[in-house]
This record gives sequence, structure tokens and C-alpha cells, in this order.
Amino acid sequence: MNDSERRSKTDGLRYQVRSFGCQMNVYDSERMSELLAAAGHRPAGDGDEVDLIVLNTCHIREKAAEKVYSEVGRIAAAARTREERGRGGTSRPLIAVAGCVAQAEGEEILRRAPAVDLVIGPQTYHRLADHLDRLLHARDRGERLRLVDTAFPAEDKFTQLPSRPTRVPLSAFLTVQEGCDKFCSFCVVPYTRGAEVSRPVSAVVEEAHRLVEAGAVEITLIGQNVNAYHGQAADGRQVTLAELIQLLAEIPALHRIRYTTSHPRDMSADLIAAHGAIPKLMPYLHLPIQSGSDRILKAMNRRHRAQDYLRIIEQLRNARPDIAISGDFIVGFPGETEEDFAATLALVRAVGYAQAYSFKYSPRPGTPAAEADNQVPEPVKAERLARLQALLAECQETFNQASIGRKVEVLLDRKGRHPGQWLGRTPHNQAIHVDLGTEPPFADERGGLVKVEIVKAGPHSVAGRPLLQTRDSRAA
Repeated sequence: MNDSERRSKTDGLRYQVRSFGCQMNVYDSERMSELLAAAGHRPAGDGDEVDLIVLNTCHIREKAAEKVYSEVGRIAAAARTREERGRGGTSRPLIAVAGCVAQAEGEEILRRAPAVDLVIGPQTYHRLADHLDRLLHARDRGERLRLVDTAFPAEDKFTQLPSRPTRVPLSAFLTVQEGCDKFCSFCVVPYTRGAEVSRPVSAVVEEAHRLVEAGAVEITLIGQNVNAYHGQAADGRQVTLAELIQLLAEIPALHRIRYTTSHPRDMSADLIAAHGAIPKLMPYLHLPIQSGSDRILKAMNRRHRAQDYLRIIEQLRNARPDIAISGDFIVGFPGETEEDFAATLALVRAVGYAQAYSFKYSPRPGTPAAEADNQVPEPVKAERLARLQALLAECQETFNQASIGRKVEVLLDRKGRHPGQWLGRTPHNQAIHVDLGTEPPFADERGGLVKVEIVKAGPHSVAGRPLLQTRDSRAA
């Protein structure tokens, strides 16, 4: 049986989309899966032989490209083993590399990874199904075609994507902005995702309505620099992120709104005020700073000082006193001294983060910082990271402990390991587990919104006790 006959009998290829990295990649992976499903393919189930694997990659973390090559090697080796054992089907799955590594590496991926069939960037994945058709038709002719599409096309990819499915998670991502114009000296995003572009207001509102109609009760607005959003309204006016959030808050069945990731330079006065004025905007903000040292911030080309950041935090807490602050930190940036690192620790203590992410600096090829001659030794970076993470863990546990006794509405969207246990997130984005017993109060089997009292706290999560007043996930 040839591949063409096999596809007709199985109603398309069986595919996997594996996502690495940020929320933007999660969103893009969902859209690629929807594209493939609309083209007649289907997600592979447990135990299925996979005909297509899409690796949606991230270029932010250390040795990101090398990890992609290793993953491709594992897939190819598994396919060879399967073929040697005579387990039917094609000799190997088609392999596509998408996302930021694809954009950064391009043709180099085909050269270094012979098993890869398609390299497709984050701005061109709307063409995925068309490229797949070309690959399959070549295979049917007994030929092998290999393609690279990493252009920045003129057309808006979002207008080329299929409508969202009729059923989505209770908590859904919605891309409103892509790209970045900040050019931090350590970051590849401006090169892999391009310049800042905001989706039109009508397109965002329309997609939000579709997500809510399909079951979402919480939407997280995402972008590489989401608070730089300046989408165009129908009358030609530029709309800010705060104004967009207010428009979305008017959707009755949408109960919770979040946004990520932001840059301090784009924390406008109206966005800060929105945290106190819009009840549906959750009391949580992820606002990276990367370092507490003004000298290092300047070297990073962040274009703000530590005091500017602290002033924003003060304004946010004036607008919403209970807001939870999250951040990102890089330790061991080129030229960082012990004094610079001490300034970072001092800033962490001053802010009192509810959550934070911290990493050792790793050079990203093509960025200015990668060429610096004052790289910090790895043992020094590791030791500083350990100290920083210990302090951040202390801050997080302090925040969690202070939550005990708080009565909040939580979104529980998955079952826990124990009978009757449900997991989810508080408004402050804390992981929470709640024992709802044998008959949870949900009209939707996926979960829903429940009023709880936080009764216990640990370093990484809190526990809640359900209160009598509950409502299902679709309540108005």
C-alpha cells in the first residue's frame, strides 16, 4: 500500500505538534494543530504510529538549536528502529521544525539535520498545510522534497488561519501583538519574530467572542511585548492595551482577563489604572526587569533604571493593593560584578515577588551581548543563580502564606491525582488544589469557577476549601 492509499484509508495523516517555550508558542501550536485538522489530518492518539511531527521551537533558552537537533535525531532513530522491526507504514514520519529556531537557523537546519523535511517560521506557519501537501505529493511520486519558508510575508497570517474550534480550554490564549522593537542586547526576539505588530481591534474582539462561545471563561492576551499593543479601531484610531481590555471585559461570559509578557517602558498610566478599574482583569502582572543594577540594565539596553521599575510597582499597588508581581531575571550577564548582583537581590527584597523566573545568562548567536569579552564564568553564574532562586522561593512562600484566609474565586480546569481533587489557578495565578468531593458543582465536565477559602500554603501552591456559593463555568 503506498502513502496516498494509506492516507485515504486513514482520513489524513496522524500528527503531533510538540511545543517548546513561551505562551506564544503554545498559542501557535494550537493554531497549527487547527490548520492540520482543517486540512483533513488528525492528532495521533496514544499508541498510534505518527506520520507527521511538528517541533514548534523556542530560541530564548541556552543551546536551543542544539536541543532541536537532538530531538530530531531521537525521532529519526526511533523511526529507523520501527522500520527495522518491520512495523509497517512509512519508513519514518515527516518532520517539520517551526518557531523561532526555524526562523534563526533556516537552511542550516536542512544541512545539519537530514531527517527534517520542512522548516517554517513563526510568521509563515499559516502555509503549513499547503507545504505539507507539496511534501506528500512528492513522496507519492517517489521523490523527496525539502522546504524552507522563513520569510516575513506581506499578508496577515491571522486572516489565513481557520476559525477556532467549537470547543476550547476554559483558559485560552489569544495573540494580540507580535514582535519587539526594544532590541535588548541579549535577546533574539526582534530577529526571529520581527518588528512590533498589533492585530486590529475588531479581529481581537471577534476571536475573543469565538473563544468564549467555544467554552473559554478566561483569556490571556499574549505578545512578545503585549503592553506595546496599539491596534487600529474601525475609525482608524490607535487603541491601547488598557482600552482593549475594557472592550473585552464587556463580553458577559468572559470572567477573567490576563496579559503577558510586558516591558516596563510600556506600562502606561491607563494600563496601570486598569488594574484597579476593571474587575475582570486579574490581580497579577508579569513584568520582567532582568537585573537590579542600573549599570547592567544599561548594558542590556533595557532603557530604564531600577528606580523606574520600582516606581511602576508602587503605582500598580496604589491602583490594586493586592496585585501579585512576577518577573524575569538573568544572572551572570557579561560584566556583572558581585555589587551588580547584590543590587538585584536588593530589588527582589524591595518588590517581594509572588512568582519569578530566573536563568543564567547564555549567549544567543547574533546578539550584541554574545560578542562581549567580559563573560562571567559558569561557576560564578551557577552560584549566583542558586542564591537568587533561594531568595525568590522565600518571597513566593511568603506571598502564599499571606493568602491563607483569603476568599477568592478560582478556575479549576483539571482533575488532581486524588479522588475528588481539582487543580487550577487563583486570581493571583497561584497553583491551587481543592477537594470537591464526589459530585463537583460543575455543569461542564472540564471544570469551572468555584469560590474557595485558601486554608493552606506551601512554597509552590496553595490549598482551598470550597465555599457554599459556587457557579458553573458558563454562568453569566
